[in-house]
Amino acid sequence: MGYRGKVAEQERARDLRAQGWTLGEICEELGVSKASASLWCRDVEIDEAALTERRRARRIAGRQGPRLRAPNKLQRRKAAEIEAGNTLGRQLIGDLSTRDIRLAGVALYAGEGSKTDGAVKFANSDPHMVALFLRWFRAEFEVDESRLRINLYLHEGLDLDAAIGFWSRLTGIPSSQFTKPYRARPDSSIRRSKHPMGCVAVVYGCSRTHRQVMGMTRALLSSDDWDVASATPTLPG
Repeated sequence: MGYRGKVAEQERARDLRAQGWTLGEICEELGVSKASASLWCRDVEIDEAALTERRRARRIAGRQGPRLRAPNKLQRRKAAEIEAGNTLGRQLIGDLSTRDIRLAGVALYAGEGSKTDGAVKFANSDPHMVALFLRWFRAEFEVDESRLRINLYLHEGLDLDAAIGFWSRLTGIPSSQFTKPYRARPDSSIRRSKHPMGCVAVVYGCSRTHRQVMGMTRALLSSDDWDVASATPTLPG
């Protein structure tokens, strides 16, 4: 390459170092040893703004790296098991009958619904859960749609209008029937919100309907053959 070639490499190395490149990156780019790159660049003044930007780019690339790599053996096995479970689930569940929806809705309310007398109330952040509850509720009872309310729980900093629009479209309940939202302070220890659309409670203020729902719930939970009372341990006095 000759002396002029080395001078060109030195100038290029110094330019890259000034732009915030690491010595390792310079060595890889120019095909030179780290000792040479260090010697050539030892007195270079680095552009701090350029250095900060390159560090940010490297952090982003580092986070994306695992996603860009092909899945390993364990990940492939996990994905295959999930897909097999999904396929089996679709085969076992099939199309839902009216009775299927009835039992699913009652079980869902037994786990997630309010037991306090006075109003039917179902709270969840999963849109599929909320949609299933309303499908069941509207099928089983004569619902006065004007009495349905949505209570929205959403962290500060998240898009309130987007969340209201999302839940209104999903539930078929107009935004005018949403109560004043509760804006929670975000937890600084959590990098991002797990629920960008928040959590909602669907509320239907009717004691009679709630008592009917609870009657169905008790019927479902008492239909098992085993005796809950006999399984309850006796606490020391």
